[in-house]
Amino acid sequence: MRLRLTVSALAIALSLGMAAPALAQVGTPALPRALPEIPAPVDQAYPGVIRYEVDATDIDRKIVSVRQTIPVSAGPLTLLYPKFIPGNHAPTGPIQLIAGLTIHGDGDRIEWLRDTIDPYAFHIEVPGGVDEIVVEFQWLTQPDASNWRVVMASSMLNLQWEKAVLYPAGYRHSRITFAPSIRLPDGWQYGVAMDTVSFEDGVATFAPVSLETLADSPMFAGAHYKSYDLDPGGRSPVTLHIVADQPEQIAPTREQLAKYEALVDEADLLFGSRHFDKYEFLLGLTREMGGIGLEHHRSSENTAPPNFFGDGWEASHGTRTLLPHEFVHSWNGKFRRPGDQLTPNFNVPVQNTLLWVYEGQTEYWGEVLTARSGLGTKEEALASFAGIAAFYEYQSGREWRSLQDTTNNNLLGYRASSPWPSWMRGTGDYYRESALIWLDADTLIREKTGDTKSLNDFAKLFFGIDDGSWTATPYTFDDIVTALNAVVPHDWAGFLRDRLDAVGPDAEVPLDGIERSGYRLVYTDSPTEVETRINGSGPGDYLYSLGFYLAGGNRIVAVQWDSPIFNAGIGAGWTLVSVNGERASPQVLSNAITAATISTAPIVLEVRNARGSRTLEIDYHDGLRYPRLERIPGTPDRLGDILSPMRD
Repeated sequence: MRLRLTVSALAIALSLGMAAPALAQVGTPALPRALPEIPAPVDQAYPGVIRYEVDATDIDRKIVSVRQTIPVSAGPLTLLYPKFIPGNHAPTGPIQLIAGLTIHGDGDRIEWLRDTIDPYAFHIEVPGGVDEIVVEFQWLTQPDASNWRVVMASSMLNLQWEKAVLYPAGYRHSRITFAPSIRLPDGWQYGVAMDTVSFEDGVATFAPVSLETLADSPMFAGAHYKSYDLDPGGRSPVTLHIVADQPEQIAPTREQLAKYEALVDEADLLFGSRHFDKYEFLLGLTREMGGIGLEHHRSSENTAPPNFFGDGWEASHGTRTLLPHEFVHSWNGKFRRPGDQLTPNFNVPVQNTLLWVYEGQTEYWGEVLTARSGLGTKEEALASFAGIAAFYEYQSGREWRSLQDTTNNNLLGYRASSPWPSWMRGTGDYYRESALIWLDADTLIREKTGDTKSLNDFAKLFFGIDDGSWTATPYTFDDIVTALNAVVPHDWAGFLRDRLDAVGPDAEVPLDGIERSGYRLVYTDSPTEVETRINGSGPGDYLYSLGFYLAGGNRIVAVQWDSPIFNAGIGAGWTLVSVNGERASPQVLSNAITAATISTAPIVLEVRNARGSRTLEIDYHDGLRYPRLERIPGTPDRLGDILSPMRD
């Protein structure tokens, strides 16, 4: 890049008739001083404890102010801002929001120099006689969700320490000790997985922890706060901390809390171990703060609609599955962690080759534990699996892209937009399609063992080791295969690779587990209330008929690749004006699709966009199609068994 810039400067000078500038000699930096190498992390303790003070009281301007006092010795020092944020599986550290960075030693300013290859690194020269430096900066959190998630609202805060910290390069994050504290607005309370030493006059001080634990211990704080013990008398505390926009929104019923208590019991029975000394569910009921569901070893960050515990409970199936999913991550992803995710610090790149286990099997267990705990019903789980199965049965993208390749998606652009998800494939696939693979594995184990063993046995064998330890333990593909073979011998390597690497027009959708569980995927023209609620079926949903959704204002969205509407040359963003000459509406379109089942005439659609109108003749006669799992008579209801509580 520097060479190209130099050549460009030469070309401009010559074109203007100017004397050619002298080219810089190779190795001569255009910087105040030469950049040193960034030290690689080594497994030795950083000398001393870093005092880390956060001021989070500037709620109106949404500014988090940080002061760090770092023990040092004279000479070069590189400070790093976290780049690879755990749980994001990508280089998402928002360094763009860090400002006002100043460094002082013995009261004198020390100038920093940002690395031009890795801008997450700041180089300084510590003067002789200076044994500690004071580092100050601001995290300028955002007022809206246009670029980054909102983490400061009028009555609550979600502090993610790793987004407001600098740390010395050259050490593993497990060997750098921080002594953290935070000043909160008056009257606010909080939930966090760290141990509180004191909480006085709005300042919470915590016991010293490693940088690894600090980053893994986010805080939810708020003016309206309550906590609930989900494991009374249990072996280690499990607590639900709730903050809300308004105090009356924190109103879980005894029945609702009992379901979360059952979740803890079911997880104990499934894994047979606990890998935490405490676990904190952090839940924000809000429309002001940005949505999140993010796993940590001893806690999780979650948000829900403000009316979640009221009239929003039934409608919020996705939120009811959220806490089970994130809780499973304490075992899968945090305690047992893919080896290529277990990096020595937050600036060493991660690899995501095993996200189909980390996220995919967690997606499966999250759905299962939701049903087993009573947070969801069997009917809801059947509808959910039907929606997943149908999506992948109709997905064209496997013609060119394997499921394994989708694990690279976050590294290609963290949750970048997907205008054609059925063709592009992406992040959701290693969650949802992988869940089908694990259902396939579960039912195959049950079938091969006469229903005496199941994926439950794998979970206990694989994730249940070293009960009580919360030291991250890596796993590899071979470890997974070995554990599956210990449950029941089979060509598990071939089983998994066939499903992960399948690509091409003949690549099969992993639906064997659906039929082996006692069900088949069918399509109906009249979805149930539950199917409509879980999958968005009903008026407006034509994904598996004409190939799109019809949103507000008759706008065509989410067009399916290689569908009738796609093959007519239409993508997302057009507006449906009329159907067979009648003014368009979801009901009019549904009626026309139904009428076409007993007619050979095409469905005539008038569509419009900014460039003008088009008239389409769609030769489609298969009616409305909404996914459903239908019982196969005379077969075991293995899916029903999978969804049944273990404690019964």
